[in-house]
Amino acid sequence: MAHKSNRPGEGRRAASLRSWRPAVTAAIAVSGLVLAGCAPGSPEASPTASGKVSLKLPSDKITIKIQDEAGFPVTDNLADEFTKQHPNVTFKVVRDSFANLTANAPRLLASADAPDLIRLPTMGDTVKDGLLTNLDPYFKGYGWDKFSAGQLAASRMSAEGVRGEGSLYQMGLGYSVTGIYVNQKYAKRLGLSGAPSTIAELERWMAKAKAAKILPVQIGMQDGVGTFALQSLINQYGDKTDLVNWMFNKPDATFDTEASLKGATTFKKWADAGYFPSDVNAINYTTMLSNFQAGKGLLMFDGNWDAAKTDKAMGEGAARFVLAPPATAGGAHVAMGAANSFAIPAKAKHADAAAFFLDWIHTDPKARQIVVDVTGASPGGDPSQKLPKVKDGSLIAQALAASAKVGSDDGFVDFMANSTAGIYAGAFQPYEQKLLTRRMEPKAFVAAIQEYYAKELAG
Repeated sequence: MAHKSNRPGEGRRAASLRSWRPAVTAAIAVSGLVLAGCAPGSPEASPTASGKVSLKLPSDKITIKIQDEAGFPVTDNLADEFTKQHPNVTFKVVRDSFANLTANAPRLLASADAPDLIRLPTMGDTVKDGLLTNLDPYFKGYGWDKFSAGQLAASRMSAEGVRGEGSLYQMGLGYSVTGIYVNQKYAKRLGLSGAPSTIAELERWMAKAKAAKILPVQIGMQDGVGTFALQSLINQYGDKTDLVNWMFNKPDATFDTEASLKGATTFKKWADAGYFPSDVNAINYTTMLSNFQAGKGLLMFDGNWDAAKTDKAMGEGAARFVLAPPATAGGAHVAMGAANSFAIPAKAKHADAAAFFLDWIHTDPKARQIVVDVTGASPGGDPSQKLPKVKDGSLIAQALAASAKVGSDDGFVDFMANSTAGIYAGAFQPYEQKLLTRRMEPKAFVAAIQEYYAKELAG
């Protein structure tokens, strides 16, 4: 087979648990909102050692090496289709867990055998250290200015290391939205329909499930995936701009806010009330997903990337996808959404071909259909381009509609786990484990996250 894949094991992430901010994403593409212009940075910036780029795919036989995250097969599917269309190009896909990938990214980028494309949820110091290809010339050459500015915002970084501005260094392979999966069998048994309109109503759903001896929330913290639920709360309790500024590493931004404290307090309250599995810290992402699909739990905080496989595992109509509710009725919806972000290392041997591949993913009809079918995510790209077909009523269709709603509410924010290179495994994962098992109080939790963040930014 032309395309090779090496999968050492299932890791997670999320979404990081990918990606965005004031307005960001896939959803914007789906909703067809008007694009706003965004300064792409200097088109003359050297993207490679030679400073020259080509927008043509090489005619020679080449192998594009992709370093990806375990558990996300879309790169395999896209690589197979690309090779069908361009037989001279084959792929080697190497996978590792999310935690390992983020921890080892600088070493992989700096190696003499650097990949041509790497899954990079967090840029960290990679731009400052000259480890990434500046994509501005490709942005200009391929006409990516037609794409949603918000969709690309989190993939930009300034020379000062502030995300959301400056030159473009990443592109997405699909654009996500997070929400809540609902087991329909249990919902009907409990008389729960539609979506909860407020956090208080969501808590009443949980209380009803517990009273009926149904696990309210299937969740796991072994590898930190429970961060989805925590951030869903923080998103609703404050001004999302404060959280976005912190995630984008803007000067003087802090995690130590009233919204963070209230979110952490509610999260702990849910655990103390018995709404989570008793062995929550022993459950990883893969187990959480399989548990929910097996009927263990009324709710699950997760992203649209699991829509297709959940429909397949449970049967269409057995689950539905809703957005996390606002704090007050009628409030705007805020949700994590991110590019499944990839970067081209500065040492990539086939940078031009990798950029051609990224453009193809956003513009080729078959590639766009693969992104939707495999991940349930929006394909992004030019909002005027025809959207792939999805089955009415499917979880993918529900997730795309939810994404459009968040886009219309200007409610997308990045994932907290993407704030710095080490904060997911080094702070959120272990401190949330303590928070959920009465070994850390919310105030101490919030302070500890900010302390870790500050130390990491200081180098």
